[in-house]
Amino acid sequence: MQNPNFKSGFVTIMGKPNVGKSTLMNQLTGERISIVTNRAQTTRHRIFGIITTDDHQIVYSDTPGTLDPSYRLQERMMGFVKKSLEDADVILFMVELGEKNDHEQWIQIAKQTKIPVLFLINKIDLAKGSQVVDKIAYWKEQIEELEPMIVSAETGEGVKELEEKILSLLPQHPPYFPEDEMTDKSERFIASEIIREKIFLNYKQEIPYSSEVIVNSFKEEEKIIRIAAEIFVERDTQKGILIGKKGEAIKRLGIDSRKELEAFFGKQVHLETFVKVEKDWRKDDQKLKRFGY
Repeated sequence: MQNPNFKSGFVTIMGKPNVGKSTLMNQLTGERISIVTNRAQTTRHRIFGIITTDDHQIVYSDTPGTLDPSYRLQERMMGFVKKSLEDADVILFMVELGEKNDHEQWIQIAKQTKIPVLFLINKIDLAKGSQVVDKIAYWKEQIEELEPMIVSAETGEGVKELEEKILSLLPQHPPYFPEDEMTDKSERFIASEIIREKIFLNYKQEIPYSSEVIVNSFKEEEKIIRIAAEIFVERDTQKGILIGKKGEAIKRLGIDSRKELEAFFGKQVHLETFVKVEKDWRKDDQKLKRFGY
């Protein structure tokens, strides 16, 4: 029988690129659901991380970092952010320790929803001297009636207090997802994201931002998972860089991806990757739709 006092709700995590949203969601869920790199704009989709207990279900929503779009893909990414505010029960608005207040547009959008907003100062593990106290005072001056919370998504400091605050704001409601689900994304999507993470970590300049990964085949057998993935880039020169001299770069990418895939799925993985050119896909509506944006 369902607990009559059961709480359930959606918690949207938002903030600028590279502020640590994905790291925080992974810390809150205890699972490595969102990919994490030190490069901005790693997250392109809205990704759910679901925690279910006997008395509550929290659906965390990791979103792309907020920015002023300069091409179609970024417009679609900001569409995911706005969509996540429509069904949120709580908004976590994140800044990092060194940020200044240039968030007015998004803060106003968050306020207009009339949804409770928890303002988080992240990366306090990097603070020196009185920096944390000074930053709390700074943000209180900037935004009226603000009560900032401090966290370290990296170390977990302040996360327990944050969870307690979130639970106090959630409505009584039956769970939205089955209790054994930890994300709304498919195994194919997670596999493609792990490969894309390794592209961010292995390549520089425009390659990560010009790349998209599609898993065309995901076949799970008793002792092995066989995955075939296509990596799309925008130009032939990018394809050459991705493959590398004598195929060394793509081989290294495959090894790194396979290790991470095996760690995540807990099973041996056979991975095949194919590199293709899809000219200017980030600016083309039809191609973006095909890639799930």
